[in-house]
Amino acid sequence: MRIKYCLTGILTIFFLQTASSQGKYTEIKDPGIFRQNFREASNKLTTIEAAFIQEKNLSILSEKIISKGKFLFKKENMLRWEYAEPFHYLIILNNGRILIRDDEKKTRIDTRSNKLFAEINEIIIGCVQGNLFNDDRKFSAAFFENNRGYLIKLKPLTSKLKEFLSEIRLYLDKNDCTVTRLEMLESSGDFTGIDFSGKKMNLPIPDDKFRIP
Repeated sequence: MRIKYCLTGILTIFFLQTASSQGKYTEIKDPGIFRQNFREASNKLTTIEAAFIQEKNLSILSEKIISKGKFLFKKENMLRWEYAEPFHYLIILNNGRILIRDDEKKTRIDTRSNKLFAEINEIIIGCVQGNLFNDDRKFSAAFFENNRGYLIKLKPLTSKLKEFLSEIRLYLDKNDCTVTRLEMLESSGDFTGIDFSGKKMNLPIPDDKFRIP
């Protein structure tokens, strides 16, 4: 059951508040300037460590599912999601390989031989790095801003992505262009929001944290 939940969680991981709770946004008139600013900020980023709170809204349940844990990212393609509440759960992504650990049960996936998980892997990495909007083949992007941050709305273009996603919303801090909140709206009507806090950037993180045995 948790593997099924994890698959859904990975599809939607990975970030209920509405956009209005983040403040009102206006559309950016020149996205090219924003893209350039983002590239410059992204090039300076090597690692991220943060706490997260994930809120999942399922259409079949009246109550929201709240999870808490710790998140690690290391350039280029290494991520670690460690859930601590309400249960212990671990997801590691390392250069195309995925490890899912539920208690003592481990599941390993090589995205090179699994097209669905390859798509999922690209979406997760793209969401964390904030550059998912660079792939014009898979997403159409709209850019907004207020005095505190940026909002990027992404709509899937391929039929495969449309099967499980209707929209992705990335909220970025205006000072460093890092993702502070991610929202994923599924085609089924389910919704996941993840808020990041206590971010620490460009500090050393051992490769062992992302090791897949």
